[in-house]
Amino acid sequence: MSENKQKKGFFSNWIVRNLLRAVVIVVVLVIGAVIFLNVVTQHNKEIDVPDFSNMSVSEAEFTAAQAGVRVEVTDSVFVKRMKKGAVYRQNPSAGSKVKDGRRVVLTINAVNAKKVTVPDLVGLSMRQAKAELLSRGLVLNRLIYVQDMATNNVLRQLYGNREAEPGMMVESESPIDLVVGLNSSDNVTYVPDVTGLKNMSAVDAVHDHSLNVKRLRFDESVKDYDDSLNAMVYRQVPEPSDSLKVHMGDEVTLYLTMDQSLIPQKK
Repeated sequence: MSENKQKKGFFSNWIVRNLLRAVVIVVVLVIGAVIFLNVVTQHNKEIDVPDFSNMSVSEAEFTAAQAGVRVEVTDSVFVKRMKKGAVYRQNPSAGSKVKDGRRVVLTINAVNAKKVTVPDLVGLSMRQAKAELLSRGLVLNRLIYVQDMATNNVLRQLYGNREAEPGMMVESESPIDLVVGLNSSDNVTYVPDVTGLKNMSAVDAVHDHSLNVKRLRFDESVKDYDDSLNAMVYRQVPEPSDSLKVHMGDEVTLYLTMDQSLIPQKK
């Protein structure tokens, strides 16, 4: 009995009780910190942004949740023959490396065509002009290179083989050609590898490398316009190379399919 009384007396001491509480709190804090660090480490991992092009918003949201990102519709354009409400463009682009939970901004295809104003692109770099066109819902069609002291400096802008005056109203998705400068000492680039990318993403990458798309060739698996947007590049001519240089403005032919078995596996 005396031993039990001693034990009860020991644990009833206020100093002992406070020490035990402190130990429990420390243990809980340590466990919480470990869990928190694990969550943060997982949260900060890099993931590949999915290609949302031509998906419905609900499909994009589901795909985003599966990948660990989130999507938000912030704008719309009107694309002829493209299904209403489908994703037209995204930022960051497909394949970009981002942190877990990153927001991906979507531009979707509107129900009705809308008119947009042509921006003033003269004096901008090709990349700046391309971004400005996209922000207005317009499409970069061809890069026309002419001799000039500044490579990729926009000299003129054309719509239907005539001057596209700044401020003129055109339908959304209208194609705009850019006449850009080409310095003889800075006139080469390389052909990017766009195999595995969908139609619009592949064309975008070709333009980013100061090249033009000569032709899009679809195989028999591509049945309609929706298929053409979802079709992926399985072959390109010239083939990709980061060592073989080509001239800016050269053309690339893209071969596209819906058959994923034809897509070459990248190392």
